[in-house]
Amino acid sequence: MRALGNFASLLHNENIKVYSRIRTWVMLALLVLLGIALPVLFYTASDVGNRPGRWESFEMTMSVLFFLNSIFTVIIASDMVAGEFSWGTIKLLLIRPWSRSKILLSKYLSVVLFSLLTTVLLAVFALGTSFLLFKTGDITRYTKGDWTPATYMLTSIACSYVQLFITAALAFMVSSVFRASGLSIGLSLFLIFANGIIIAIFNPDHYSWAKYLLFNHLDLQMYMNSSTGPGGVTIGFSAAVLAVYYLVFMLISWLVFSKRDVAA
Repeated sequence: MRALGNFASLLHNENIKVYSRIRTWVMLALLVLLGIALPVLFYTASDVGNRPGRWESFEMTMSVLFFLNSIFTVIIASDMVAGEFSWGTIKLLLIRPWSRSKILLSKYLSVVLFSLLTTVLLAVFALGTSFLLFKTGDITRYTKGDWTPATYMLTSIACSYVQLFITAALAFMVSSVFRASGLSIGLSLFLIFANGIIIAIFNPDHYSWAKYLLFNHLDLQMYMNSSTGPGGVTIGFSAAVLAVYYLVFMLISWLVFSKRDVAA
């Protein structure tokens, strides 16, 4: 219990570092304001007879703003380790009575908690505003079989969060290995925005080996309308590929951080 309490204190300390910076609150405020503003825009920019339904408004808001949510999470993840080296505080951190593994874990969990907070905030305000402004409307497009609009949207958000989760893990790894937040942010944003182009070039339907590439498995929403993905892969195969990449990212982060010499 004492060890758990010590780790909780370490995790609390890392969260203080995240939320004591003005940029973090600016990110949170932007997600809240835009989560409210987009449904309002959909409401005011359309005629009474052509306004979207509440679930459609919610879906459009989430699809637009989840990219921003991913970018904000990547920024936090990219700075968790690299920032310590940039600020010159890494030595002060490592001389404390905590192992490097616990320090790295606390930093990573802080990133995960931030990503969960931003996702929940965005969903709550987008859904609340959409339900306040719009009537039920036509929701046929967002149902599949016996799914309700709520379960459909929860599944869609979960799939989007998986992509965010893996991208943040990549950003965290690059931050740990290269100690460069700029490189980490740039590489992660490239993964987010160029994913579609990379999939088109390295399509498993044309190259069988491409089904093992990370890019072809990030968008799990493709399984919401089909039982198979590119190259005939299943959701189980995609989940296994993502799990392997995730474990590799975490292993590299741990190995490099635990062995890095910071004496110089």
